[in-house]
Amino acid sequence: MSPTIQGGIVLVVTLIVLLSGAPVAFGLGAIAVSFLVIFQGVDSLRVAAETFYSGLNDFTLVSIPMFVMMGAAIGSSPAGKDLYEALERWLYRVPGGLVISNLGACAIFAALTGSSPACCAAIGKMGIPEMRRRGYPDDVATGSICAGGTLGILIPPSITFILYGIATETSIGRLFLAGVVPGLMLTGLFMLWTVFIIRRRGFRSHAPDFRYSWKEKFTSIPKIAPFLLIIAGVMYVLYGGVATPSEAAGVGAALCVVLAVLIYRMWSPDKWWLILRDTTRESVMILMIIAAAVLFGYMLTSLYLTQTLAQAIADMHVNKWVLMGLINVFLLVCGFFIPPAAIILMTAPILLPIITAAGFDPVWFGVVITINMEIGLIHPPVGLNIYIVNSIAPDVPVTTVMWGTIPYVLCMMLQIVILCIFPEIATWLPDHLMGVAAPHVR
Repeated sequence: MSPTIQGGIVLVVTLIVLLSGAPVAFGLGAIAVSFLVIFQGVDSLRVAAETFYSGLNDFTLVSIPMFVMMGAAIGSSPAGKDLYEALERWLYRVPGGLVISNLGACAIFAALTGSSPACCAAIGKMGIPEMRRRGYPDDVATGSICAGGTLGILIPPSITFILYGIATETSIGRLFLAGVVPGLMLTGLFMLWTVFIIRRRGFRSHAPDFRYSWKEKFTSIPKIAPFLLIIAGVMYVLYGGVATPSEAAGVGAALCVVLAVLIYRMWSPDKWWLILRDTTRESVMILMIIAAAVLFGYMLTSLYLTQTLAQAIADMHVNKWVLMGLINVFLLVCGFFIPPAAIILMTAPILLPIITAAGFDPVWFGVVITINMEIGLIHPPVGLNIYIVNSIAPDVPVTTVMWGTIPYVLCMMLQIVILCIFPEIATWLPDHLMGVAAPHVR
């Protein structure tokens, strides 16, 4: 049987298994083992356990539970509420100021957690009821939180960047820096759309004579200032040559835990049991997906499927931007059905030689693929953030939430186009701070 036919069979079976709702890690592992046995015999299983273990035998992976712990500690505290309230007091005069406050809070919270669901849930629990109470349209209130939550995987620290860095052996530090400017730009695009639509609908959330006093504005700062210092501290130890990404993650997690205890008095053992439980559960899930994806990748390589695909694309002799367009469409379609972690771990090793041969920067491509994953988080049928928001506001129809996300999806697509035209938006900061480096620097 030719590699092309084998690849078609693997693709169909993989889609069926992942769309069936089976856990991603177990699904990928079962597919890998099954096809190794079918096409190479039982003897091929001798390397399966070793390959699975090798997927976890990487010190960089220590950063994942640390960043998850960081997000769990902050997400379980009232930090999201305080961020939202502080920004709302400073931005209330801007059209759609409450929505913009939530988007700003999502951007800052993203830099503390690195997790899209945590960001969406933490800000949404406070922001959505408040926006609806003040009369904001349901589609704007819910759609903005869905979109703001996606910033959690673009603005560093980002678990998605860690997974991409591990899968492609690209510098995680450079990836983190590359996500800063595009993340802030995307936040700005979200805010510009919000101001436009709120102005167009002629909506005001406050009476014309409503004012927050300067005292009320400044009293909102002390609680959030320490968390802004955490962001600065993690970035300093990471890029000041003090610590590796894994060590910086440990520093960030420790600081978040200490501040959650000191500022929010989170002394209760029950609360910390839930935080540790959630951290362990999410970390193990991600690590299992990584190990299974490595085994899945080994199966694809041993059957010469990745080499055949790469050669087929190379033989197309198309313009590199047509190629990039096809890759983006492929990633968008994958994002509609498959979780981001699984997509990156399955596709990045296959796509990397193709995009580097076409002359694209792997760090730049890491930002592009992450924005594609963001779109998948707010686009049906998977659209994880849509269902998180629907659980916060169950009386809002899911269709209303989905329609509310469409303008923000278009903003993300526009951001990808801008990055294609001006790739320096992603590459300038890492090149400026870390120097121009070879594509594969760990």
